[in-house]
Amino acid sequence: MTVRKNQSALTTDEKRRFIAALMELKRSGRYDAFVTTHNEFIVSDTDDGERTGHRSPSFLPWHRRFLLEFERALQSVDASVALPYWDWTVDRSPRASLWAPDFLGGTGRERDGRVSDGPFAATAGGWPINVRVDGRTFLRRSLGSGGRPLPTAAEVESVLSMPTYDMAPWNSASDGFRNHLEGWRGVNLHNRVHVWVGGHMATGASPNDPVFWLHHAYIDKLWAEWQRRHPGSGYLPVSGTPNVIDLHETMRPWHDTSPADLLDHTPHYTFDA
Repeated sequence: MTVRKNQSALTTDEKRRFIAALMELKRSGRYDAFVTTHNEFIVSDTDDGERTGHRSPSFLPWHRRFLLEFERALQSVDASVALPYWDWTVDRSPRASLWAPDFLGGTGRERDGRVSDGPFAATAGGWPINVRVDGRTFLRRSLGSGGRPLPTAAEVESVLSMPTYDMAPWNSASDGFRNHLEGWRGVNLHNRVHVWVGGHMATGASPNDPVFWLHHAYIDKLWAEWQRRHPGSGYLPVSGTPNVIDLHETMRPWHDTSPADLLDHTPHYTFDA
């Protein structure tokens, strides 16, 4: 059984294996396929039309499947690898361990955001940006420059306490747990972290930055915690809702999995805590 661990608890060998698997997916071209998929859904998901990966109730099951596919790709390279998660309520600083040169590397230089240390720096040579939002071919970050600090534990708690998963109009204007977690309303959790990291993470091509996977693994963990706290509050909507994914409706691009199939993560992985 795959166990997803807090990145701060990873051993030196676990970090090394995770990075090596990332590098091999990048070298083979498989990594960039995930970046392309995410970017295409960011562009096509709109408040007033069909929406699947973002601005919609299926934000959480869509990303759960997306992460599962990526984790399986990593494990095809090294079966021992699992996706770690980044608890940004604790590791809140650009000096936190995940930004060290032996793991993800740090922030970008001031003039252009270019990451200059760690395995994903342009000078390391193994992480060219091929799915681009502009002409630049290097990974960019600007840690902490988004104007707001990372979310706090108290802010997370305020969202986890919401008893209803989602509600009309089922988009970025909705009330309820999903939209407050996604970050279009209220204290803004998920979106705010993307902006805090900056650079590629603030674009539709955010998986160009490997921290994307650690961030979304934590978002997924928060969904699991919400489910545990509210066992009587299931996924909504159930049926007959235009432009969004109902409980038993399959999701693009896979067409073989519905939100109902992804409500329980335990057949696939567990968390260390």
